[in-house]
Amino acid sequence: MAGLIIANLPTSSFKMPFKFKCNSCGEMHEGMPSFGAHAPLSYYEIPEGERATRCDLGSDDCVIDKQHVFVRGCIEIPVKGEAEPFSWGVWVSLSDANFIEWLKYFEQDKRSQVGPFFGWLDAWLKPYPDTMNLKTMVHLRDDGIRPYIELEPTDHPLAVEQRNGITVERVAELYSVMMHPMGK
Repeated sequence: MAGLIIANLPTSSFKMPFKFKCNSCGEMHEGMPSFGAHAPLSYYEIPEGERATRCDLGSDDCVIDKQHVFVRGCIEIPVKGEAEPFSWGVWVSLSDANFIEWLKYFEQDKRSQVGPFFGWLDAWLKPYPDTMNLKTMVHLRDDGIRPYIELEPTDHPLAVEQRNGITVERVAELYSVMMHPMGK
């Protein structure tokens, strides 16, 4: 079928949507999964009745007790053979100086030239050994795209996966752990 055109693209460049079979439920799922937290883990350590007075939680930043600051970003893990990465939506603590700089540029369309900013991961990603306080660099991206979180290149399994990538089978495993805890 050489020369067959679909939507003005040669068939050789037409990419089927990402699909995988869940290890727990056995169903086929379409689309690259991603998981994230609404707030930094430290936010959930504040008693619920005190959060309104002690926390200022936005969609991309959080301030606790007017002294601990966090920003939201994505740990992207390449999936071998796929264009789209697997993504963890996470929160990272920043120093006051870095947060002020982050705030200064965050609303601008073109901001990728600013930073990166050092921070500590403030998330527990349950498929991995303890992920709290892993060292990170926060990279701003242009056009409103959430910042990229680069992990320090250590031997922690999450950092190794970010550097080396994962297989489609590992995506299915991560999905299963997150969506079907304890085999449910």
